[in-house]
Amino acid sequence: MRAALLQLTSSDDPGKNLRVVSEMLRHAKSEGAGFVLTPEVTNCVSQSRKRQEAVLQTEADDIVLAGLRDDAARLGIWVLAGSLALLADPPETRFVNRSFLIGPDGEIAARYDKMHMFDVSVSEAETYRESAGYAPGSQAVIADTPFGRIGMTVCYDVRFPYLYRALAQAGAEIMTVPSAFSPATGPMHWEPLLRARAIETGSYVLAPAQTGQHPAVMGKSRTTYGHSLAVSPWGEVLCDGGRGWGTSFFDIDTSKVAEARRKIPSLTHDRTFDGPA
Repeated sequence: MRAALLQLTSSDDPGKNLRVVSEMLRHAKSEGAGFVLTPEVTNCVSQSRKRQEAVLQTEADDIVLAGLRDDAARLGIWVLAGSLALLADPPETRFVNRSFLIGPDGEIAARYDKMHMFDVSVSEAETYRESAGYAPGSQAVIADTPFGRIGMTVCYDVRFPYLYRALAQAGAEIMTVPSAFSPATGPMHWEPLLRARAIETGSYVLAPAQTGQHPAVMGKSRTTYGHSLAVSPWGEVLCDGGRGWGTSFFDIDTSKVAEARRKIPSLTHDRTFDGPA
């Protein structure tokens, strides 16, 4: 399967973001991609709760999700809407950070709510409390496609290897990690974490990313690291999107998953143990 990672610099205007992504999907299809992945918060990158409350919608009403479903059906491709920031169903008052796998018929094949919330202080100037605005999910998700079984995750999840091990042991061959990664941690952590998850599980790891300085109508503008990566089941970087906006192409062959797991069958070598005390 020919696949593509879209690297975006999404703004806090969902309508503008949809127009950009739709054009990139058409380009990816023209280059032979049958599976196209977008980054985390494709519909709206914003650090302003007031702006989010003004423009975010429920899943049923979200214009970006509707547009991507139409695009997938029109182009006849699989689309991972990496994640969309959405209004939750009551009584939850926080938003949800939800990833969608959309089939070539335009139907939603699977959805996953980001589990691990990015509550960190990477520096005095850069602090995040994602759990203040977003409700965490609690359900791991695997989706079947003609080109492999997909384990769905989002960004900060990548720091929790037990999730990926559980997905792989349940049959996932491809892990999706759409992200809006911090430039403070990206240079040292991004590639090593993604390669580690691929090597540990013998899986493809596909990580479309936000990049650059994100335009903001309201509130402080955010900066993200970029470097969308596709990693093979043996840990080889298949493509690196760098720091610019654009599309990276690569091929998925799940026989490579079987080969990696046959060579290093660590997924079958778990042991119970005592302690630590």
